[in-house]
Amino acid sequence: MKIFRGLRHPRIAPVCALTIGNFDGVHRGHQAMLALLKNEAAHRGVPSCVLTFEPHPRDYFAAVLGKPELAPARIATLRDKLSELARCGIDQTVVLPFNARLAAQTPGQFIDEVLVRGLGARYVLVGDDFRFGARRAGDYAMLDAAGQAQGFDVARMQSYEVHGERVSSSAVRDALASGDMAAAAALLGRPYSISGHVVHGRKLGRALAPAGRRAGPGQPGQGGGFRTLNLRFSSRHHAWKPAASGIFVVQVHGLDARSLPGVANLGVRPSLDPQDINGGRVLLETHVLDWPAHLGEEGAYGKIICVDLLHKLHDELRYHSLAALAEGIARDREAARAWFQARI
Repeated sequence: MKIFRGLRHPRIAPVCALTIGNFDGVHRGHQAMLALLKNEAAHRGVPSCVLTFEPHPRDYFAAVLGKPELAPARIATLRDKLSELARCGIDQTVVLPFNARLAAQTPGQFIDEVLVRGLGARYVLVGDDFRFGARRAGDYAMLDAAGQAQGFDVARMQSYEVHGERVSSSAVRDALASGDMAAAAALLGRPYSISGHVVHGRKLGRALAPAGRRAGPGQPGQGGGFRTLNLRFSSRHHAWKPAASGIFVVQVHGLDARSLPGVANLGVRPSLDPQDINGGRVLLETHVLDWPAHLGEEGAYGKIICVDLLHKLHDELRYHSLAALAEGIARDREAARAWFQARI
């Protein structure tokens, strides 16, 4: 899949079959829409194209109003969204910066400047709740009329349901917020996952060991404490606010030829100084239950890993000492082992 930031790039296809949206999570409803888009593109002999936005429009307006609480929790990072769009077989994705100029565009300007001149849309597929343009003044009827006048086809896809429930990003966010990872996976069509580069942290976990145990390489009681793989999330525009948080049983891909079981903390680490290297930003810290010896002490840094969040153990907890934190991590580690053991 080709990825373009903005419309002014010579390699953007001159014509396309297009769908538009935030596609947060690329859930099963999105997947059905993308399959239809690919079919329509193939019939017309043009590439399939997704137009999406970064930051999320609601993130932008929350920042403009100085009300960060209005920003939505995000299901996926931009990296993961683009990865899922590629897995769905889309030919190209255009990531349009959502800024003051785009926010002020009238529906007519958006159609003329973005859809017609910018992307050469021959077919436009939208969802049943699609709105566009300044103050969300544009709707499906307006888009359909413009298509008839300017020579592109317009179609609208109705809601996609699973077990009688409408599949939406809001439904996925609700499932993640409540810690129902099975429900989230049913809506997504796959386990909820987060990917990224492993970065250096304070390496505090290596020194942690429960009371009465001596740390050792890779495992508690053997010299390496609780080594963690750190994924940090932020952007130039905002700190990433995930839809899920807490302590999870996980499966890690990308470190070894096989996937590796583990336990992870997704959040802001309330037990630690908010001014530490993490700076209060969201961090996914993953402890692999059985560290592959061939990776050595530093073998994970710089790797891109994907972490499936399979089961929520509990919310983040505040521990008032490093000893208490170590004991808590040890309990979570044993709970994760028990969860995997029960599924053998």
